[in-house]
Amino acid sequence: MNPEEVLQVEFNRWAEEGRGEGMEEDHLPITEPVLKMMKLQSNHQVLDMGCGAGWASRLLAAQTPQGSVVGIDISDEMIRRAQQVSQRFANITYRVGSAEKIPCETNFFDRILSIESFYYYPDQHRALDELMRVLAPGGELFILINLFKENPYSLRWVGALGVPVHALSENEYAAMFRLHGFEKVEIHHIPDPSPAPEQYSGKWFKNAAELREFKRIGALLIMGSKPLP
Repeated sequence: MNPEEVLQVEFNRWAEEGRGEGMEEDHLPITEPVLKMMKLQSNHQVLDMGCGAGWASRLLAAQTPQGSVVGIDISDEMIRRAQQVSQRFANITYRVGSAEKIPCETNFFDRILSIESFYYYPDQHRALDELMRVLAPGGELFILINLFKENPYSLRWVGALGVPVHALSENEYAAMFRLHGFEKVEIHHIPDPSPAPEQYSGKWFKNAAELREFKRIGALLIMGSKPLP
């Protein structure tokens, strides 16, 4: 199998386990601040890249009632589930697709949001070229990820995930954005304000104190805009 087929198989398995629906609870606390930073207008055209079961697509659609949202995911099972639970939103379209070959027209989207998926893309450089292509001049890209070098707790995932991932630093990501032509590149840490339990019994952290530190460091937001002609 090629790398994209490997991703599709893995995330179809996640979908069948119901993990797509669980992403909203896990990631909403770090996503809400980003939605405010996006400054969405009611008629904006928005791409949710790596949309999973569509929870963020629905949040975006609610803020763009005169516009539209396209949710794209490599997993056809994630897309099937997203379509099932999004039928009340006439302004959402879901498509199976890859970040390296986005099935959308050039210069179309005012905003692009990608939550917790960019580090899975086999060729991040090609993905950024494609994201730049479909972004309208003056449009903005927002990539939000928990896996990056400055959050050492997240690096424990690298060997445990079922597919290869990238673990870059914030400076490396900023340089990559600029290399691919993005302007006004900014880096932000988005802390997770959700409460941590007094006792932790999961597999990723040794104790609740480590989980609290992970949340304090927060997710990495990389943002940039497409130059105007």
